[in-house]
Amino acid sequence: MHEIQNNWQRIESIVKWANMSTNYFARYIGLARAENLYQIKRGNNGISRKLAERIVQHFPQIDLLWLLTGRGQMFVEESGERGAQIPFYAVDVEKSIRGIDSLSASGYVVLPEGCEADYALYYNGREMGSLLPPGTLVFLSEADTETIIPGGLYVVVTPKMAILRRLHGGPDAATVRMAASAADGFDDMVLKKRDIVKIYRVRYHLIAD
Repeated sequence: MHEIQNNWQRIESIVKWANMSTNYFARYIGLARAENLYQIKRGNNGISRKLAERIVQHFPQIDLLWLLTGRGQMFVEESGERGAQIPFYAVDVEKSIRGIDSLSASGYVVLPEGCEADYALYYNGREMGSLLPPGTLVFLSEADTETIIPGGLYVVVTPKMAILRRLHGGPDAATVRMAASAADGFDDMVLKKRDIVKIYRVRYHLIAD
């Protein structure tokens, strides 16, 4: 088993692979200056979500999950036989899932062997409280209303909205109850199954540091 590289070691590995200086690498990915990278080198900062996005958008060969956590392999193609390559979109799931087919992936995330998902997007809402804080990366698989797991996390798409909630049985078999997890301020909603255009199960999630 390989030792997990620290934040700077992962950045340094990419910089060396790209055959760039640190300053040129910073400019190449759109940073005004390299100070952010040097703060990581000094141990003052970690690799933020926005920085990781910048890097995988310019270098789609880099595995986002490895960049954020150090787990797995540096390159997506190296990990192809080890797990599924999931397209990652640097957008909010509730705002963008309805148009997902028209979007271009920002990069790829390699999940461990045996794990499956169709898409990875960010959840930026506050309704799910500490369970899914804003900035959480959620991994979705398309599902249907007949296979809903009570209490499971789902993204529900209707003609009027897309919303992430815990789903429970409704007052009758033709409805579902959508519940938030935040302490207060968000009421449950009851939705008719016939109004659901698409539904995605949240298979996994990664809370950003």
